[in-house]
Amino acid sequence: MKPATLFLMRLRGILFKEALQILRDPSSIALALILPMIMLFLFGYGVTLDAEHVPIAVISDDHGELAQELVARFELSAHFAVIKAKSLVQATALVGDRSADGIVHLQSNFTKIINSGRLGPVQLILNGIDANRARLIQGYVHSILAEWSLMRRERGEAVGLPAVMVTQRVWFNEGTESRNFMVPGLITLIMTLIGILLTALVVAREWERGTMEAMLVTPLRRVEILLGKLIPYYILGMLGMGLSVVVGVTVFQVPYRGSIPALLLLSSLFMLASLGFGLLLSAAIRIQFVAAQISVVAGFLPAFFLSGVLFDLESTPWFIQLISHFVPARYFVSISHTLFMAGDVWPILLPNGLVLAGMAIFFVSMAFRKITKRLEK
Repeated sequence: MKPATLFLMRLRGILFKEALQILRDPSSIALALILPMIMLFLFGYGVTLDAEHVPIAVISDDHGELAQELVARFELSAHFAVIKAKSLVQATALVGDRSADGIVHLQSNFTKIINSGRLGPVQLILNGIDANRARLIQGYVHSILAEWSLMRRERGEAVGLPAVMVTQRVWFNEGTESRNFMVPGLITLIMTLIGILLTALVVAREWERGTMEAMLVTPLRRVEILLGKLIPYYILGMLGMGLSVVVGVTVFQVPYRGSIPALLLLSSLFMLASLGFGLLLSAAIRIQFVAAQISVVAGFLPAFFLSGVLFDLESTPWFIQLISHFVPARYFVSISHTLFMAGDVWPILLPNGLVLAGMAIFFVSMAFRKITKRLEK
């Protein structure tokens, strides 16, 4: 037979063997298809960077029409759950026992100052234990005050103007919803978990079960073993990615503005880099438990903390930013955010894709070198 025909026959045989192994091991299918759904729903609904229905105490010492109108604006806002307090002492107690996260205080001369054409004094007191939440609440309060002032100005009332008036427009995420930022990044974590953890076990499992010795006496070559281990889990990983994208777009209403071919190409590069890294660990360690633990510490945790999914890398020390450049997930987070929010912006997609291609080649090549047909390492 021709060498190419023999190669295809051997490759088909090991692919069939790996497919049977996956079908007989439901945990692989669960990890690739069910775990992504669990993570999406947990993170999509349970983790949000927005603040809604924030309990806030509102005190109005002024009972005039303008003051009551402003209080009503807070009551109508979806961001706040207003607790009307009778005094500053009562409001302070609410903040002290965490029943309220802040205080909005309208003083007794509020209407008089407004009618004189000056800016009305509004006192804002916030619980700053959670600094990020405090900044969000502060922004929401300023937004309500600005909308109220604009509404009065449109009615032709005399409203004191600041020195500068900002006309604001938000690009790419018009609703400024954190879910639109979280879900694309979460898909990166899902692909990392599938790619690294699944393949971190496949070669080590062969050694532990003693089936690797049987493979060593077959005519299989190293490249055929490598492809036989990569292709089935690549298909599983891409299925998990596709399912995650569909759920993100349909269930969580995250916009997708890029092209499907760009997503398939760039996600394939990231998946190959993750698979290659997991396969390298599996071939080098040969113990499933140890390989799994190292894959979490060396693969998933850096992807979680050093990819920009939850934390702004630009705000971290320079050496942390330097380390993050060795994490493949950092580049795919940038790719996924761009594809979902902005579309096919190739000045961003291309450089990140080239880095992922280089990482995929490196890890797959190192895994190939570690896969040996000798009993000793």
